[in-house]
Amino acid sequence: MRHLHTRTTRRRVVGALAAGLLCTTGLMAPAFAAPAQEPGSPTTADGLALTPPMGFNNWNSTHCRAEFNDDMVKGIADIFVDKGLKDAGYQYVNLDDCWALPSRDANGKLVPDPVRFPHGIKAVADYVHAKGLKLGIYTSAGTKTCNSAGFPGALGHEYSDAQQFADWGVDYLKYDNCNNQGVDAKLRYTTMRDALKATGRPIVYSICEWGQNKPWEWASDVGHLWRTTGDISDSWGSMLSILKQNLPLAPYAGPGHWNDPDMLEVGNGGMTDTEYRSHFSMWSIMAAPLLIGSDLRKASAATFDILDNKEVIAVDQDPLGKQGTVLSSEGGRWVVAKEMKDGSRAVALFNETGSAQRIATTARDVGLPEADAYTLRDLWQHKSYNTAGTISATVPAHGTVLVRVSVDPQWAKNPPAVELGLDGSPLVEAGRTASLTSTVTDLGRTPAQRVSVTLSGPEGWTVAATSPTGAGTVPTGRALRTQWKVTAPAGAASGAYDLTLKATYRSPTGGRAESVLPLKASVVVAPPSGVSSLGDLPWLSTANGWGPVERNTSNGESAAGDGHPITLGGVVYAKGLGVHAESAVEYYTGKACETVTADVGVDDEKGAKGTVAFEIWADATKVASTGVLTNAMPAQPITADVTGAQVVRLVVTDGGDGIDSDHADWGNAQLSC
Repeated sequence: MRHLHTRTTRRRVVGALAAGLLCTTGLMAPAFAAPAQEPGSPTTADGLALTPPMGFNNWNSTHCRAEFNDDMVKGIADIFVDKGLKDAGYQYVNLDDCWALPSRDANGKLVPDPVRFPHGIKAVADYVHAKGLKLGIYTSAGTKTCNSAGFPGALGHEYSDAQQFADWGVDYLKYDNCNNQGVDAKLRYTTMRDALKATGRPIVYSICEWGQNKPWEWASDVGHLWRTTGDISDSWGSMLSILKQNLPLAPYAGPGHWNDPDMLEVGNGGMTDTEYRSHFSMWSIMAAPLLIGSDLRKASAATFDILDNKEVIAVDQDPLGKQGTVLSSEGGRWVVAKEMKDGSRAVALFNETGSAQRIATTARDVGLPEADAYTLRDLWQHKSYNTAGTISATVPAHGTVLVRVSVDPQWAKNPPAVELGLDGSPLVEAGRTASLTSTVTDLGRTPAQRVSVTLSGPEGWTVAATSPTGAGTVPTGRALRTQWKVTAPAGAASGAYDLTLKATYRSPTGGRAESVLPLKASVVVAPPSGVSSLGDLPWLSTANGWGPVERNTSNGESAAGDGHPITLGGVVYAKGLGVHAESAVEYYTGKACETVTADVGVDDEKGAKGTVAFEIWADATKVASTGVLTNAMPAQPITADVTGAQVVRLVVTDGGDGIDSDHADWGNAQLSC
């Protein structure tokens, strides 16, 4: 699927799709019976994809632009070898849409684009194979592929196309869902399975029907992986929505048959490195295919550090083949645990929210047997600790702490794990002082000794401790608490600033240890008195499913300022916010405001599409919500009492069915203070 829920691409594609078959990108969190096969047991007997496929696909970075060509593909193969990605497990270099000419030849054969691939696909495959890698290709289970140029699909040509792919040396097929003419999905995808088998060549088969027909329920003996959602985009909201749809499907994954929440966006620039680490961590704990979607020829060192984290990759590639399961998710604080073949557990503490959160579980809760203590390995810090059983951390906004916990008789050789925390509001008005309290808590079986803590801020800030910053010993379960006064300089611009909390300590064996917690403080401006339009006020933070949040226009899904007038039920609103689910917009209200009001709904520009729900939060309390709204419904008034709240958050969810066409408007949104 080629981003059918964006305005421009949907307009190009919709005419080519069979009537009534346009994709919806989401699924409601399913209530399902256990699959017929035992979870984790292979059902594909060909021995392929016994761990989730790893490699590269060009689509997320190039789409159909001219830069997708022979040189790019060969360059990616070179980088796989030169940068150590091949050694880390990345194997497939995959071509997406637009590699062929729009017409078959006189014999009905596919023709590679001679401008993009002047030497043909076999020459590319030979080059990739010479590097010890494998080549993948793309087509659609329809009359044409998804791109508006109308490249030939394989419907009715399955055996001929499969044989061409085999003759070229193709090792992986991504089989899309556009222009399917209403033919039954199981039939279309099973026919290509049989055609691939008939070639005699081992080819990993990726079913890309967007989860429309619940392929997890029927495709374990058809393909090696199946898309569970619509396309991902390079945004926090998109990644989060897809993550939530894929997590409940854990019982259906296993060696040779994987849930596929789409390709990686790591390094494409739409998210922060913290968010990209979460993306990579959560795809790995979900045993998802790891297909790099950024142009590695332009990638930063930080991007390579994420993609090449072998300890995280080992979670994804664990041969037991279990997908991680959700243990808790209250308040956007997620605990996801994955059973590993060696008996250990990988545990992700994932923070969906826009502020730092403490997230906790225990060794018993993640499925480990009782023990005096455990070894806890932090997979991003690459450090080992001992824990008495608690697995917890203060996790930065949109961050993930990924650990591997095991019953280990040698646990005592590791220093005790400590948890850092910072209590108090990280919101500071310029020139005024905020009071914060740091905690250094010993989670280990052994005491932390000679503990020292520091808190540092940006240049020009004043950070001063008003109570002791050290302790000779912090026993198991106890904490060193330190009070701090933090002052942002007068005239400091509003926005987020970095704070760093650091503790150093020694273990009883004499080893020195250090723990660091990066945090954000925000310089904020007191809200004006009276009634103000939220479309005109500065916000603390935003997250959006497609493109940026827009002020006083609808959501345009791409660059800031590309929206249209906010229109709900034929009524045009001059003021408000245009968003796309999943969305959250936060405002500092400083305990000085009383009400938020708005008219809300799906923007008229999406026609009959779009399903959303609106919420207003006052600090940690939901104070108003609409329930699910569709485009067929008129604008709904929403009013919330936010008296005493320091932060007000406007949230739009996807209504439980994914983020397709979810253009949501906060018409005439106002704040009274």
